[in-house]
Amino acid sequence: MKIIRVEPIPLQLPFASPFKISHGEAREMLEVLIVRIHTDEGIVGVGETQAWRRQGSAETLVNLVRTVQDHFEPILLGRSPFDISGTLHALNEAMYNTLYAQAAVGDALYDIVGRALGVPVHVLLGGECRNRVRIGAILSMKPTVEEVIDSAVVAYERGFRHFGLKIGVDPAVDVKNVAALRTRFGDRIVLRVDANGALSYDAALALLRKLEPYDIDVAEQPVAIWDLAGLAALSRATTIPIMVDESVSTEHSLLEVIRQRAATVVQTKIAKNGGIYRVNRLWHLAAAAGMRIFPGNHPSTSIATAAVAHICGAWPGPLMEGPFAVGRCGSLATDIVTNPIVPEDGEIAVPTAPGLGVELDMDRIAALRVDV
Repeated sequence: MKIIRVEPIPLQLPFASPFKISHGEAREMLEVLIVRIHTDEGIVGVGETQAWRRQGSAETLVNLVRTVQDHFEPILLGRSPFDISGTLHALNEAMYNTLYAQAAVGDALYDIVGRALGVPVHVLLGGECRNRVRIGAILSMKPTVEEVIDSAVVAYERGFRHFGLKIGVDPAVDVKNVAALRTRFGDRIVLRVDANGALSYDAALALLRKLEPYDIDVAEQPVAIWDLAGLAALSRATTIPIMVDESVSTEHSLLEVIRQRAATVVQTKIAKNGGIYRVNRLWHLAAAAGMRIFPGNHPSTSIATAAVAHICGAWPGPLMEGPFAVGRCGSLATDIVTNPIVPEDGEIAVPTAPGLGVELDMDRIAALRVDV
């Protein structure tokens, strides 16, 4: 079996309501790149990435499409889709650290191999260790405390018990939101906070100490992506465990976090970390260092959601209740597959159909496609 064509498909999907983090304006649309890889035996695989711009990533749909078409496709043509590790090594050698683009290509290869062998991707990763995965919900920034509580109530009624609250713009508002959530739900929920790297060390320390009485499970990326020393100092100065997200892209960056003891939790994302192949490697490294693993994603469709679900399904160790299905938990107004992944009672089922286990809805693709 050989690869004969690589087809990048740029899309814009609407958010159900504006999605706000500590950096930039509230987002109305999600920019997604779907990559379809065609083979000479008629099997087509799909993978997803996002053009997500924040601290640590400056992707656009234009640069993702050009990277895949101009630089990756010549390397991919004629190769066997079964040569996943060799192919991803070749892509990284050609364009170092293009993890967002590599993610969609690598996951499409896994999809092809699973379809060719008639098995779901988690079987390719070592076999089924769990068939359902508990997930967390994201509470994005809202204009009022009441709106934050309302969004949490909706998620709670859908079975979610693990919440990640976006913080990092106004510390007084952050404390009010955390206090209101704890008052409303008591110890019935696990509460986490995420500043997306927006705070200085002094501001982060002051805020986290004010949040300590509210039983915060973990504080995600409180300071900037480059400030590992600051993260390490915070880890020693507060009782709230520290999580890295933006600071970790490759195994090298995770190794440096481990060396400095800058965090005890790591969040991975399919796009940010280069897809199934590289995320799986990061998990093994984190587990060896005794870190907790937080499966995440940028807001995404059922394709990237399925990719993380398969890694979880094959993982034999403990996992935190990560927000890797954030796009499927109500953040996005639509999906692009005929069999969407739907959370039930705060869990999702690991897909069992061959490959990633999801099928593109080509009518929806046509409606959401954009020219770049």
